[in-house]
Amino acid sequence: MDVLSPEPDAPIPEEVVQHKVIEARVSRGRQIGTGVALVLIGLITVLVLGRSAHSATSIFDFNASGGGSVPKLHLPAQTACLVLGLLIVLAGIYQLIRGFSPRAMKWIGSVAALFFVLSFLAWAGSGGSTVQVGSLLYQSLFLATPLILGAMSGLLCERSGVINVAIEGEMLAAAFAGAFVGTIAGNLWIGVLGAIIVGGLMGAMLAVFSIKFLVNQVVLGVVLNVFALGLTGFLFDGLMANNQNTMNDPGFFGPISIPVLSDIPVIGGLLFNQNIIVYAMYLIVIVIDVALVRTRWGLRTRAVGEHPKAADTVGINVLRLRYHNVIMGGCVAGLAGAFVTIGSVGSFTKNITSGNGFIALAALIFGRWTPRGAVGAALLFGFATALQTVLSLLQTPVPINSNLLGTLPYLATIFAVAGLVGRVRAPAADGEPYVKG
Repeated sequence: MDVLSPEPDAPIPEEVVQHKVIEARVSRGRQIGTGVALVLIGLITVLVLGRSAHSATSIFDFNASGGGSVPKLHLPAQTACLVLGLLIVLAGIYQLIRGFSPRAMKWIGSVAALFFVLSFLAWAGSGGSTVQVGSLLYQSLFLATPLILGAMSGLLCERSGVINVAIEGEMLAAAFAGAFVGTIAGNLWIGVLGAIIVGGLMGAMLAVFSIKFLVNQVVLGVVLNVFALGLTGFLFDGLMANNQNTMNDPGFFGPISIPVLSDIPVIGGLLFNQNIIVYAMYLIVIVIDVALVRTRWGLRTRAVGEHPKAADTVGINVLRLRYHNVIMGGCVAGLAGAFVTIGSVGSFTKNITSGNGFIALAALIFGRWTPRGAVGAALLFGFATALQTVLSLLQTPVPINSNLLGTLPYLATIFAVAGLVGRVRAPAADGEPYVKG
């Protein structure tokens, strides 16, 4: 008997199938573009920030209001700018020569942005002023709250196939309603309810004209924005301007400190010492993020936004779902409007939203129509706005013009969308009216 032959009863080994996911490489042109961008950012960090920074040590204070106490960080300004800038340059050179994978490039881009911001703050603080990083982050979240809520409003609409350019108008009308109703009723909660209802009514107008009457959704959004701007301006002049105490003095929600959680160093005062609308924003983001991928409603919403005819074929009522989602989006935008008035300043002024609805729409696009991406983009824009205030209080080595500081949020929007996102794909049926056959 051949000793090498297998025994008759020996089990036959099964074939092992291995599935290997091969990640697609980026195009050579995009690889060169991102590499050059990294090199330029690194050179700016080294040659501009590093050379103009004072040799003094920059002091970073990470303690936010209500949070635990952590020691201040002392960082040599020039050394930090030079080292961090060189690391960014090396990452750019590697990207030009070899190239990172798309997944690695996301992390490299985020780390490079963090290094640049840290270098910039070290440069700004080298004049002798303490950089209040904790307060900067606190203000970033505070300013990003209406942007996050506005982006969630747009997401509810656009993932079901309706373009919502009217976020600005929904927020503005709701901001007026929140201040007016809250003052008349003498109750902030009733003011919030009034803002949500008015936001929902604006969403209903968008839904009826875009879904039933098939009006061009982009044009309709612009018209609703102009309508809200004109109506709130007219009502402000007629009701509030001369009756500030009786019709435009609702007050505002103060911060609520959550026991134990608010004592966590750094993040405690940042996340858990906010007002009730910020906490509601946390809940809304979590609910939408989970529901969009793990519930029947989320599956139907994504199906209607991608292929409404196929969704209709399997029994989904496309028009009804779009009505529901657009009106819900208006209600969420209404909560954002309530935050602008009774969640922060405690009164209404003309055009108080100041384009936040459009920035929220940009955050939605930058975030690739996903809840987490939109939140990250909104936080970026909020950080850019808060940085404007912080820089105006610091004695920077080179004076920065206040008009230039005012452009920071919009510059961040342009660079983020152009440099970090690249091509994005909206839901396939976004903006496409559906007529049931």
